[in-house]
Amino acid sequence: MAWWKRKKEPSREEVSPDSPADVRLLEAVLMVVNEPIPAKQLGVLTGFPDPTAVRTAVVHLNQKYDQQGRAYRIEEVAGGLQLLTRKQFALWIRRSDQVPGEQLLSPAMLETLSIVAYRQPIIRAEIESIRGVACDEVLRQLIQRDLVRISGREEDLGRPFLYETTKAFLKLFGLKTIENLPRFQKILQQESEIASRIRISLTDEPSER
Repeated sequence: MAWWKRKKEPSREEVSPDSPADVRLLEAVLMVVNEPIPAKQLGVLTGFPDPTAVRTAVVHLNQKYDQQGRAYRIEEVAGGLQLLTRKQFALWIRRSDQVPGEQLLSPAMLETLSIVAYRQPIIRAEIESIRGVACDEVLRQLIQRDLVRISGREEDLGRPFLYETTKAFLKLFGLKTIENLPRFQKILQQESEIASRIRISLTDEPSER
């Protein structure tokens, strides 16, 4: 019989669905799920009043894990919370037949994926212009792996498909949101703005007679 259908009164060690929020219940839910769960949904499942309360509880749990030297901690990835093992144990865990193998990407796939990640939404012609080669097959493989998806169509002539990264991409690279990507793109943008200002200043200078 399911635990929520028991007729006897819960003891101090048991947690009822109608009882106040309990960090042990939050921990229990995170231990059995295989995908990141949004803080709001976790709050509904475990009785916490709002996402802020859930995240506060997660901070306390992680502090406890760190103090006790646990092999895992709760991380925020792909828009949700998930209990993950620490990086230093990855090599040993991969030896288990119960753990999915590491997803390997070819240099072409990594290059294309990087372009999509930083320029999204982006059309195929722009990707090919940056790479200098056709990328139909690479895009198809990335879509099959659920790392890239078609997000719509450009309004230009021919209405080409727009490509962007997926939630699976965030999860694979351990990112909370796409904004957590390394921001070298900002450096490139600043360089472009500086070059533009220089060109304008040179244009405004009086020509020599």
